[in-house]
Amino acid sequence: MSILTTISTWIIPCIILLVLLVATWKKLPTYEIFVEGGKEGVKMAVSLLPFLLGMMVSIAILRGSGALEAFIDLISPVLSVLGIPSDIVPLAIIRPISGTAALGMTTELISTFGPDSFIGRLASTMQGSTDTTLYILTVYFGAVGIRRMGDALKVGLIADFIGIIASIVIVTIVFG
Repeated sequence: MSILTTISTWIIPCIILLVLLVATWKKLPTYEIFVEGGKEGVKMAVSLLPFLLGMMVSIAILRGSGALEAFIDLISPVLSVLGIPSDIVPLAIIRPISGTAALGMTTELISTFGPDSFIGRLASTMQGSTDTTLYILTVYFGAVGIRRMGDALKVGLIADFIGIIASIVIVTIVFG
């Protein structure tokens, strides 16, 4: 076993042990604090459920209605001129909305085109270069009661757009 594997195996348990030792040394009620944190975690999970459900229904409507496919058909001529495969567009659209749906699309693209294909590499790079902006804003901002999220939305979507463009450019340069 390499040193890196050993470190990665033991780092989290050691950090937890260190936290527990410091808390005990400071005479804090570690078990009670742990249980209280667990209670708060359950409350947070329950408060997130309506937001998660709303996101899942929205994604199902977008895919099931055919709106996503109609949009792709509409922009396909522009994509072909730019050399962007239209198969990647659903991933680019869904990735800022849901990480799970995007992971499913990435898996589907890789199983269809292969992991070493241009689309497989592009999907993998895009998956790692963007974030679930709308999911984060909806779930986490909603859970803590933040209602004005305009600037965060703009910055997040701009970052996602840059990540998508950078993925296309870099994969085209390296593998194209």
